Amino acid sequence: MRSAPIFIFASFLVAGLLLPETDSRASLTTLDHFQKKGQRFDAVLKVPEFSRKPEQINNSILHLLAVGDMRGDAIAKLKKGEVSFENTIGAIDDLFFRIESGVSMIGILKNASPDPAIREAAAEAMKKYDEWEVAFEFREDVYRSVKNYADTKPKLEGEKAKLFKETLRDYKRNGFDLPKEEKAQIELLQKRLAELSNDFDTNIVDATASLIFTGKELEGVPESFLSQEEVKTGEDEYTIKANITWHFLTVMQNASDENTRKKVKLARYSLAREKNVGLLDEIIKIRHQIASSLGYSSWGDYRTEVKMAKSASNVLSFLENLNSGLKPKFEAEISAFQALKAKDTGKSKAKINIWDWRYYRNQYMKEKFQVDMEALRVFFPYDATLKGMFGLFEEIFGLKIEEIENPYRWHEDVTLHVVTDADSGAPLGLFYLDMYPRPGKFNHFAQFTIIGSRHAPSGQKQRPTVALICNFPPPQGNKPSLLSLDDVETLFHEFGHVLHSLMSQVDFYRFSGTSVPRDFVEAPSQMLEYWLENKEVLDRFAADYRDPTKKISEDTLARIIKAKRATVATPYSRQLLFGLMDMSFHSPKTASGEFNLLEESDRLFKNSFLPAPENTAFPAYFGHLVGYDAGYYGYAWSDVIAADMASVFENAPGGYLDHETGRRLRKEIYSSGDSRDVGESITAFLGRERSMAPFLKKLGIN
Repeated sequence: MRSAPIFIFASFLVAGLLLPETDSRASLTTLDHFQKKGQRFDAVLKVPEFSRKPEQINNSILHLLAVGDMRGDAIAKLKKGEVSFENTIGAIDDLFFRIESGVSMIGILKNASPDPAIREAAAEAMKKYDEWEVAFEFREDVYRSVKNYADTKPKLEGEKAKLFKETLRDYKRNGFDLPKEEKAQIELLQKRLAELSNDFDTNIVDATASLIFTGKELEGVPESFLSQEEVKTGEDEYTIKANITWHFLTVMQNASDENTRKKVKLARYSLAREKNVGLLDEIIKIRHQIASSLGYSSWGDYRTEVKMAKSASNVLSFLENLNSGLKPKFEAEISAFQALKAKDTGKSKAKINIWDWRYYRNQYMKEKFQVDMEALRVFFPYDATLKGMFGLFEEIFGLKIEEIENPYRWHEDVTLHVVTDADSGAPLGLFYLDMYPRPGKFNHFAQFTIIGSRHAPSGQKQRPTVALICNFPPPQGNKPSLLSLDDVETLFHEFGHVLHSLMSQVDFYRFSGTSVPRDFVEAPSQMLEYWLENKEVLDRFAADYRDPTKKISEDTLARIIKAKRATVATPYSRQLLFGLMDMSFHSPKTASGEFNLLEESDRLFKNSFLPAPENTAFPAYFGHLVGYDAGYYGYAWSDVIAADMASVFENAPGGYLDHETGRRLRKEIYSSGDSRDVGESITAFLGRERSMAPFLKKLGIN
């Protein structure tokens, strides 16, 4: 089944608008200016109009689906002698570009609108689209025209050949080689799966957990956090929202009271439990049923067939070997953390629980390496960090990034930015920034595609529009938003997805931007995290906001890197645990009547990391199980590639600021999208075969 980009989404033509630009940014250049400029390059820039009423969302989705049906009917009515690449294979790609360049904006409203009624209407609209998409993928009449074109044995090259091959492959993977009754059953299952997946995702966005603590219970937590208006809710009362990631992490890393850490962890691992455990169980069973009907042993095999890994067994070998290689280092790190806890508690046999490791990792870094990660926040005020990051990537990739007037937005904090080519001035695309948490908003960090890139049949180059939705600590009074080093890594990582989208230069929408295999998609973003280990890079923007002459010293940076390397096995073992859990949930064992996903989750936590808290349900809030299903391993898989690509910069004459290497990365990785096999793109950038050595060095594995 063809799948639209999710989290890293695909829109315009939505009726109505929300929050016209009325703020004081009068000096900003207008979007119209860049749209006119784009005409010189046959480049099209668009932003969507955001629906402001639930009925507008409903009208929009009905209109979009009617357009989809009309275009599908046109393909289906073709006679044998009339079929061509343009009116079959190309027409399907064009159809999805147009429809998803409307639907994805509804997805943004579902995840980020401040209005609950808008979010609810958007969620219902997305269900309608998911059902329509499945029905379209199973249209026999459209397939008949595609098959008639395939029977002409066309001689195609490049992107056309790839699009043709993959379109036929998708029909086969939807069961078009099966008897009619079996294919019809798969269609019903896919529709039910889409409905359940949408509900699972919505329940995660809606899940909340507010916990009340006293100041004593939050001892060790920075005053800068406790003084936040949304946190300090009484005389000696502090409200911690376990569903907001930066709340959760700040407490888990700094609260010296074990009971406090435990309560927050229990709340986090119980989010969406009541609604999502049953949904997930049904989702997993339906996935296995679909895979089995199509001749696959598991959903894992079905999903990985079209990725770099090619099979579930290859994934398991990768994860298990890496996990085994990390185990001695993981155990040594836990032992070091345990020694600190024993010292704290006076109990020689004190053990590290799952709610302890972040706190004692932080304490170990302070004690062993004199690195206080919380104290580093003063070097990363949000505005200066964002501006500095923009400047770096402008220089490395030959870009210009500037904020422009925002004609339509879903919240008053949302800003709009344009990226142009520094040499020619050609517009490359637009991106929104929605960076601070608020009630009802998607509570993680992700890039959502709104409009994908492509070269239209008319010859025009549709440039992409994307949104970066994050949840960084907000400013407080006269104090700016201060990011942790982990926050800055997240910012660089997520902006890597933006770059991947905006520098895309492909003919077909299907291949644009981040629409690459899921076990590669993170690599172009993960590699940018390495820039933060370079003193020259940090000096461009990291400065104490109270005294900008103060920078992070060479010695401090060296200790940060040593501290991270010395404690990397613990968080990475957790990452591998999630990959193993994902693959286990999508293995043949799920067909067994004895399979229980919570019991399996608990078993994996215990065997691969640290035991999960009793009576919790981590999988219920594990959002990657929808969209990244049988694909979470991709974070580790692509991290191997990212480390290898980063090593090219490390060894380049100009280091991480090397212009020539940056331009090559832009051309071979970011611009090519999925227009060719990503293995070819990686080799073209590296100039050699891939190596695992840089990644193993990062983990401290021989």
